[in-house]
Amino acid sequence: MSATTETTEANVPRAASSELVLTLDCPETLGIVHAVSGVLLDHGCNIVELTQFDDRRRGHFFMRVHVAPAAGETLDRDALYADLEPVAQRFQMNWQLNVHGAKRRVLVMVSKFGHCLNDLLYRSRTGELPVDIVAVVSNHLDHQRLVEWHGIPFYHVPVTPDTKPEAEARLLDLVDRFEVDLVVLARYMQVLSDSLATRMSGRVINIHHSFLPSFKGAKPYHQAYERGVKTVGATAHYVNAELDEGPIIAQQTVQVDHTFGPEDLVAAGRDTECKALSDAVKWHCEGRVILQGPSTVVLR
Repeated sequence: MSATTETTEANVPRAASSELVLTLDCPETLGIVHAVSGVLLDHGCNIVELTQFDDRRRGHFFMRVHVAPAAGETLDRDALYADLEPVAQRFQMNWQLNVHGAKRRVLVMVSKFGHCLNDLLYRSRTGELPVDIVAVVSNHLDHQRLVEWHGIPFYHVPVTPDTKPEAEARLLDLVDRFEVDLVVLARYMQVLSDSLATRMSGRVINIHHSFLPSFKGAKPYHQAYERGVKTVGATAHYVNAELDEGPIIAQQTVQVDHTFGPEDLVAAGRDTECKALSDAVKWHCEGRVILQGPSTVVLR
């Protein structure tokens, strides 16, 4: 059983700080919802949204509940946490109690393709994503001016086979310095080492075209054109030691046909990559994604 309270009052507007999100998973058994809702009722919680899933194949239960204080009341997060703790121990829960609306601190990594980076910057700037992009790291200089225009620190960290350990050490230093909650690989075309992937497990999201593993290597959309594909797609997933095979969070597809040339497929692919990645980041930061071995449960 483990519990975390990851977000802080400093990351969220005061007006929203009284609304909380409880996310949990535990072995399947009777009485979980009853026990949890009883504590919430005792604290005067109004349930705004509740999503649950009982995985009867694996014998595991998942739940996410967004609560707000009843009219004219306030919520004491520390007191609620204290009263939930014995319930969590009883049911062997992994759980989090976070402030609703709190922005997660995100570091974005990018190489030369900038569409996903630009999409994340825009969605962050407009408030569509509950994130604070605290830094951008790239092994190229192509997007430095764009990032700095947004008022975000840009770090150029070149990577070669000989300098890869030093580059990853620099990345970890930035993660610690900026107190990063999540690292997003927005078409970052370098493979993270097994040790880094293990250390950052559940905290790094990557995007790739869904043609993998059918079309590997350079110019996958051109390979797809030669084979006459009928669907273009993209997959956002957590990074693990297996390249592009981590637990899947979000996927997008779009239908294409024989009239699409290689450039048309690339353009369609860009759109699916942006949407899949932004969905994955949003759901992760809202506490909707629960890792379950090699897969995920997304409560939305």
